Amino acid sequence: MKSVHSSDGTKIAYEAVGSGSPVVLVGGAFNNRSSTAGLGALLADAGLTAVSYDRRGRGDSTDTPPYAVERELEDLAAVLGDVGATAVYGMSSGGILALLAVQHGLPVTRVAVYEPPYNSDKSEDFADEQDARVRAGNRDEAVEVFLASTGMSSEAIAGMRQGPAWGYLVSLAHTLSYDARIVARASVKDLPQVGTEALVVDGDASPPFLRAAAKAVAAALPNATAVSLAEQTHNVDIAVLAPVLAEFLARP
Repeated sequence: MKSVHSSDGTKIAYEAVGSGSPVVLVGGAFNNRSSTAGLGALLADAGLTAVSYDRRGRGDSTDTPPYAVERELEDLAAVLGDVGATAVYGMSSGGILALLAVQHGLPVTRVAVYEPPYNSDKSEDFADEQDARVRAGNRDEAVEVFLASTGMSSEAIAGMRQGPAWGYLVSLAHTLSYDARIVARASVKDLPQVGTEALVVDGDASPPFLRAAAKAVAAALPNATAVSLAEQTHNVDIAVLAPVLAEFLARP
């Protein structure tokens, strides 16, 4: 593990694997650097250097209140600078963060995203409500509300509560408002500002709202390629995704 300090002094932990051109992998909700490590290993096998990092408040990274999306952009900028990367891949809300990074002038020359949830009607109010739940000690409720907001049934959520991963999800409950604030900043109408070469990927078995969002993002970006992966959902098979990303990221 390595680390770099962001502009506000927050320590951001990361790991890099491979020996080729570097790409920084940005996870979404409930993700830490271990969430993208499997994909990173496949990209390393394809000849890239994959950098997985803990977004602030997760894993081995620290946190510095108050939260702001701009602080996460500074974190990403610090990682990019430390590893010398100009390519970024973002998953879900991490994809929105990656595109916001380009909009805000970070030195990104190539950006790939998987199902960034643009136009999902989330607001800052939702983020405030999640913060209030966590402050009140209702971390389980914050996780349940988030999962329900993605369309998961109450029966499925109840089943997850009994599973081994529930404790991990609850441990990241305080970061759910972070992702909500990132989603609240996402606007397709702002995307024409992003002239960077882009790849927008979705799964053809994903929920319609995610597929529609990917289509809208690809149409709005002036220099984008759209790819739909057969039989894939939001929980994408990294063995299917990795070759598509590698082909795009390794272009001269």
